[in-house]
Amino acid sequence: MKNIQLPSSWQAVLAEEFHKPYFGKLQDFLAEDRLSYTIYPSEENVFSAFDLTPYEQVNVLLLGQDPYHDQNQAHGLCFSVKPGIKPPPSLVNIFKELKADLGFDIPNHGYLVQWAKQGMLMLNAVLTVRAHTPNSHKNHGWEIFTDAVISKVNQKKDPVVFVLWGGYAQKKLKLIDTNRHKVIQSAHPSPLSARNGFFGSKPFSAINSALGAWGKPEIDWEVGDW
Repeated sequence: MKNIQLPSSWQAVLAEEFHKPYFGKLQDFLAEDRLSYTIYPSEENVFSAFDLTPYEQVNVLLLGQDPYHDQNQAHGLCFSVKPGIKPPPSLVNIFKELKADLGFDIPNHGYLVQWAKQGMLMLNAVLTVRAHTPNSHKNHGWEIFTDAVISKVNQKKDPVVFVLWGGYAQKKLKLIDTNRHKVIQSAHPSPLSARNGFFGSKPFSAINSALGAWGKPEIDWEVGDW
């Protein structure tokens, strides 16, 4: 990933990050780790969230933590898995809440590209992980980079909905101007915490209410069956 392939809009706003020392160290770490381990997502999918949601189109930012670490799951969007892969437990709970909130049937897949194409930046705080080893790329520089992404989205002239599920995501609140933007936060959809405030939080209707109030297009959450 020495030549970072990002869409031009993101290249423009993030250009300075690529020249900072931490980013060079991160790239060296990743190159070395790929020699010894299987790394998810695949190299061409690390920046999928940026490819699917250009900077000028970001109306919602959903923050995850770490990519899925089992085979064929991660493809660069937080909470989403590749077609044909069984949705993990957190995503199952997201679909349960979506049905409770808006009545949509639970789909037979967890491929959420349609959400990203509608202006929802589906960003993990850490963009890579070793196979079967959660948090293995934590504290190697990705968090600095994604904090910069959150800050750049915060600087947009038009308002954005920031969705922060769980304590880890909510630590990023300090990067967001809550007077200009809408923040939706609750417990994480993980089975460990979903019953502590994620279920019943109605985030999907809340996102669309905010978008509608700003005169922005609401998100069609229906992903259908694969």
